[in-house]
Amino acid sequence: MLKIRLARGGAKKRPYYSIVVADSHSPRDGRFIEKVGAYNPLLKKDDPSRVVLKVERIQEWISKGAQPTDRVARFLSQQGLAKWEAGNNPTKGLPGQKAKERAAERAQRDADMAAAAAEAAAAPPPPPVEEPAVIEAPAEEAPVAEAAAEEAPAAEEAPAAEAPAEEAPAAETSEG
Repeated sequence: MLKIRLARGGAKKRPYYSIVVADSHSPRDGRFIEKVGAYNPLLKKDDPSRVVLKVERIQEWISKGAQPTDRVARFLSQQGLAKWEAGNNPTKGLPGQKAKERAAERAQRDADMAAAAAEAAAAPPPPPVEEPAVIEAPAEEAPVAEAAAEEAPAAEEAPAAEAPAEEAPAAETSEG
């Protein structure tokens, strides 16, 4: 397919464009069939040499089926050679499919967390009931260990005395 498009030239930060007829598969600044105009964006908008077109050649190429690009169609519409309308893409700002999926997952996760928080607020708090049971368990074990220490002979009293000492730090770590 033939395109009437811009080919960039000029120096760095000093653009100058040639309006060319080229195959749509050729590179932007690569091979072209014919040069049909020029565009210098550094000139003022009202300067007549800003856009220079070979009108007869452009009309001939359009009759052969060459399609102008959007920017070139703007220049041609100013000369009355082609009709150009501003493009309208109402879905341009909408999020893509993956973004919609992530938003749905985030909303589901937030709803689950809100439901869990509401359920936790509605249910009576069980931890205060369990804390006294944890505190009572070492207290019940201590009298059993003391009774065993009293019944044991004096030689075995040292290992029996160490057993409650080992259990006491374990009870403290479970509270903290």
